[in-house]
Amino acid sequence: MAQQLAIGVDLGGTTVKTGLISADGNILATSKLPTRADENPQAVIEQIKKSVSEVLKSTNGATVAGIGIGAPGLIQNPGGIVKNPPNLKGWDVVPLADEIAKEFKMRVEVDNDANVAAVAEAKFGAGKDYPNFLFIIWGTGVGGGVIMNNQIYRGPSGGAGEVGHISINYEGLLCNCGTRGCVEAYIGQKYLSNRTIEKLRANPNSKIMEVVGGDLDKVAPVYISKAAEMGDKLATDILVEAGTLLGVMIGGVMNTLDFRLTVIGGGVSAVGNFVYNAITESVKKNVQKPLRDGIKVIRAELGNDAGIFGAAGMVL
Repeated sequence: MAQQLAIGVDLGGTTVKTGLISADGNILATSKLPTRADENPQAVIEQIKKSVSEVLKSTNGATVAGIGIGAPGLIQNPGGIVKNPPNLKGWDVVPLADEIAKEFKMRVEVDNDANVAAVAEAKFGAGKDYPNFLFIIWGTGVGGGVIMNNQIYRGPSGGAGEVGHISINYEGLLCNCGTRGCVEAYIGQKYLSNRTIEKLRANPNSKIMEVVGGDLDKVAPVYISKAAEMGDKLATDILVEAGTLLGVMIGGVMNTLDFRLTVIGGGVSAVGNFVYNAITESVKKNVQKPLRDGIKVIRAELGNDAGIFGAAGMVL
């Protein structure tokens, strides 16, 4: 019997990446086109259609289960309606699923990029052997997705999984969302870099300065991690603190959902194993004793391909 295929579209502010994916997790064809985000919704939709058409040429007559799309912004489901995504000009309320389904006459599912990445790890990546886990994207901000009984849990309005805006200190730092003490306000890439720059002013001999060539504008988690691996105490302390704060938030979610596993992806997730050890220890300290057995924090496996894998996974 021929294997079922699906199309996954990763809609970003700069690039539309599309893949033809087999049910066993192989990428059979890809397309990469500019999003044309600074024009209007119709221009972007045309790019999506074009990219889907490109990968459809490689099906060799096999059945395609449908098209999945991961998009920024709030997604209203059912309906696949994209609402006010950042970095896409003129997008207020766009019925994206309907627009694509009209063209290709097949099932189309749309979800936000964090949920899509969670589905990717659930079906094809680090979480494939676990029916229940918390997925976290640790990058520019902190996003997430909840996998429950092998399915993404969206909540009544599609807003489930926004773990970056769980407050770990109600009198703490002001987050962009308007709330104080959100974990994102402490460990999101921009915040983490800015706090590191402040500390470097008092610690100019840190190896972080060496790694960035003395240019404070280059300070980013990847370089902080590199300095930590060189034995720099300041860099190590900064990342251990970030991991500990992330663990506080994860512990609260574990207490709420009775989960044991957290999978972490996103740009900052490439930090060293010592940070994962700090996260794990912090989670254990912040869950009830009966929940501590089996607590695990692991890296996501799919990297930059998570968007197309997860989008395809929604229709497989």
